[in-house]
Amino acid sequence: MLRRALRPRPRASSLPSAALAAALLVPVGLLAGCSGDEGGTGSGGDTAPTPEEVLAQAKTTLDDTSGVQLSLTTENLPDGTTGITSATGVATAAPAFEGQIAVSLAGNSVEVPVVAVGGEVYAELPLVPGFQTIDPGEYGAPDPAELIDPEQGVSTLLTATEEPTEGETVRGGADNSEVLTEYSGSVTDEVMTNVIPSAEGDFDVVYTITEDGELRSAELTGVFYPASAEMTYTVDLTDYGTEQDITAP
Repeated sequence: MLRRALRPRPRASSLPSAALAAALLVPVGLLAGCSGDEGGTGSGGDTAPTPEEVLAQAKTTLDDTSGVQLSLTTENLPDGTTGITSATGVATAAPAFEGQIAVSLAGNSVEVPVVAVGGEVYAELPLVPGFQTIDPGEYGAPDPAELIDPEQGVSTLLTATEEPTEGETVRGGADNSEVLTEYSGSVTDEVMTNVIPSAEGDFDVVYTITEDGELRSAELTGVFYPASAEMTYTVDLTDYGTEQDITAP
């Protein structure tokens, strides 16, 4: 009777156990590394937001706040121009504003208390007792209550900014405790008239935005008044979440 020859069993790898484990694990590690590096993403596959996304978030944050401390200032209003040199106070989502506005008239600067609410602007004019209803456009100024209005205010500049680019990260705020990132671009006068009604042409803009998505400042440069030189307005926004009941005087 013939017997089938017994075949030898396959021998285990002659590699030492540690070397075998390393040989098996290396491809896995390479695959994991490739997975994490794909598309330039960081851990977890998250990508950094684009400048457009950062500006859109900053608009949402400003639009959703109950109020802010706001200032609109310039240090280079062209000589002989009738226009606003500063507006400082509280702006709320009502919309409403209460504070001080300074305008240049015939070379003289006049600062007056202002309340804006319900579509009316009231100012306590020099030599006139009490508050009077005024048209801010006659002084080259916007209705200050609309400066944080989602449809007509400063936030409209953010999402209308063309070709925004990310710039430097800087320190700012109280005791330089905030980390701010700069974003620059340009906007047209179609949108800039929401800030200064007589704005003409294209404008360079530089924003600083906090890590929490708050617009902290905006530098706006261009021609804001007819037949005048280029100038810069700076808008500063602090104390998001401010609440104040502003009523007509």
